Amino acid sequence: MKKNKHVLIFGFLLSLVSILQAQELKPISKSEVLSSVSENNQSLKISEEEFKQARADYRQTNAVFLPNITASHTAMATTNPLMAFGSKLNQEILTQNDFSPALLNNPSQIENYATKIEVQQPLINLDGMFKRKAAKSKMEAMSLKTERTQDYLVFEVEKAYMQLQLAYKAVNVLEKALEAANANKKLADDSFKQGYLQRADVLNVEVRVTEVQNQLQTAKSNVQNASNYLSFLMNDDAYVLYKPTDELTVETFTIDDKTVSENRSDIKAMQLASNAYKAMNKADKMAFLPRLNAFGSYELYDDQIFQADANGYLFGAQLSWDLFQGSKRFGKAQKSKAEFEKSKLEYNQYVSQSNLELNKAKRAFLDAENKLKLTALALEQSEESLRIRTNRFKEGLEKTSDLLIADTQYSQKQLEYYQTIFEYNYTQAYLQFLTKE
Repeated sequence: MKKNKHVLIFGFLLSLVSILQAQELKPISKSEVLSSVSENNQSLKISEEEFKQARADYRQTNAVFLPNITASHTAMATTNPLMAFGSKLNQEILTQNDFSPALLNNPSQIENYATKIEVQQPLINLDGMFKRKAAKSKMEAMSLKTERTQDYLVFEVEKAYMQLQLAYKAVNVLEKALEAANANKKLADDSFKQGYLQRADVLNVEVRVTEVQNQLQTAKSNVQNASNYLSFLMNDDAYVLYKPTDELTVETFTIDDKTVSENRSDIKAMQLASNAYKAMNKADKMAFLPRLNAFGSYELYDDQIFQADANGYLFGAQLSWDLFQGSKRFGKAQKSKAEFEKSKLEYNQYVSQSNLELNKAKRAFLDAENKLKLTALALEQSEESLRIRTNRFKEGLEKTSDLLIADTQYSQKQLEYYQTIFEYNYTQAYLQFLTKE
């Protein structure tokens, strides 16, 4: 029993240590987050692998220009009349006696060892050339997609880091609010003991303390959530509690002449994707034309393995033309044309949607700019109101309910002010993301 008790205590201590480790506080700057994300983020690595796949597909199309070379060594034994005669002929060992009808019709077993080197060289392959062009456009599009993924991650880090800053600001505001609420509670308790306040007033103050405690707990949970999201972006499974070293301050940004550029990486990528579909449609059309290929081979023969007493070569050119493959080729060309037309529509829709998002972001920025001025003014007014009511309450000239209202309002205005700074900076970061070239 005593041993079990010790085991339980030891397990409790281990749990306590793990909790303390999980709550490790680590200061971090935005530049450190950006550096870690660029090196470790999974989405970026996935995008890079997709580019490598597209590059490999493009390299496969080198077969349109480069020769296909194969080498083989074949060992064979046969009594087949035709094969036996041909093998002797290739080995250059044919004699007058081999033309005897008896030997021609019923030859003895003959062994043949052949070494063969074959070369096939494409000369004219128009559909293959357009397929190569499509693969190149796809590869370039994937490269731009990787670049846009990097831009998005920079924007996402900006947002996540600001969320962490905002979460810590909320914790600071609510910790001060809790201190003020506890001070008011002590003052209310003293006044109640002296008979200046009723029990209902004291209970209202206690409710305010409990309310702030709940809000503070939620704010601390938001800090953990924001820290965990940063860990996710950096691909860090330690999930420590981060603390920003950069302050949440108002940024400055000009939006007058900002527009969505067609040179933006994701828009250029969609244009290249449309070009790829166009090239594939042309390739399907060119498949109706003939292909011209050159071929050649060098052959070595003997009746002993890996010997070469006889040799010969062959070369030539072949013009091939698949005249009809049912309706398969026509349907394939129609499909690629529809895909090309669809890609053009998607490109126009995407550009239009990007302009729509830019206009919304500009209006949101102006709204946030105006809101920032108003919340800053409201914060000053609520702070002065709280100061006056607190002094009057200490002198017994103010109602408890009015003090609580002023205290609640001041906390709310502080939180609103920092939330507005977040919105103001966020819209700026979003505008930079939308207008980046």
